[in-house]
Amino acid sequence: METASSDKCCHTENPVWPETGGDDMKIGFIGAGRAGCSLGKYFALHSRQAGLCVTGYYSLIEEEARWAAAFTDSAFMERAEDVAAVSDAIILSTPDGAVRTVWESLDKEKIQGRIICHLSGSLSSDVFSGIENFGAYPVSIHPMFAFSDKESVYQQLHHVCFTLEGHPYAVAKWQNIFAALGNEVCVIQKEIKKKYHAAASFLSNNVLAVLSTGYELLEDCGFTPEQARRFSSMLVRNNIDHAIERGCVEALTGPVERGDADTVRGHLSVLDEEQKMLYKACGRRLLALAGEKNPERDYVQIRQEL
Repeated sequence: METASSDKCCHTENPVWPETGGDDMKIGFIGAGRAGCSLGKYFALHSRQAGLCVTGYYSLIEEEARWAAAFTDSAFMERAEDVAAVSDAIILSTPDGAVRTVWESLDKEKIQGRIICHLSGSLSSDVFSGIENFGAYPVSIHPMFAFSDKESVYQQLHHVCFTLEGHPYAVAKWQNIFAALGNEVCVIQKEIKKKYHAAASFLSNNVLAVLSTGYELLEDCGFTPEQARRFSSMLVRNNIDHAIERGCVEALTGPVERGDADTVRGHLSVLDEEQKMLYKACGRRLLALAGEKNPERDYVQIRQEL
């Protein structure tokens, strides 16, 4: 992977790219979900800083497009073709399963010279099949961020890192935009998109599975759901902070790392089958980290338990 601020970035040598028209990059959205609305608001707020103009929104659900247009001080579009007509870059901010369908429905005569984007973490720019025949430039843009609502999370986007993958012209354009906005960028290859998105899922959604199990066990011990979250908040936050700052090996503590087989055995004795399976799966991964942290320590007994 390449970062926008890294010497390892690959750039096409002496590229000659087409002009997209006008001084500002005009960006329009097809789809008005949480990610599209949040990005549009972020772009609109920093339009002068990054040389951007949000043109507007089209959606199959008219009221959503009208809301997004008002939210971003842009235009409501009645047709997808209207977005293409006034935009240099068209972002398909739809669910993953709809990206291909929306692409296939676009009037290809209207997209020449345009940058066609989607926001899927798992799909590559190849989803825009045959795009090279229409003089347009594909790119996938993925924010490493969970969009929990439409109305407020745009305020956090200045901290977010983005991955880009696609045609070198489109990638270069978006690298410049995010550099102007102050966001870090990694350029990745289309062949690794699914693995990349699996990593993001582990770091986001899958963490919730572990937290949910821990909260459930605390509730079994008599905590209310609110108490379970509140009492464990420092434990959770400190572990995550330490892992981010120092890496998982250095942050590792607990009975597996200590080689405390009796404690691990005791944990397993009070878990139901589903909890036990999750505990063992996590434990085996922790065992690998523990072996890296303490290569001299004997983990034979714990390995047998897990």
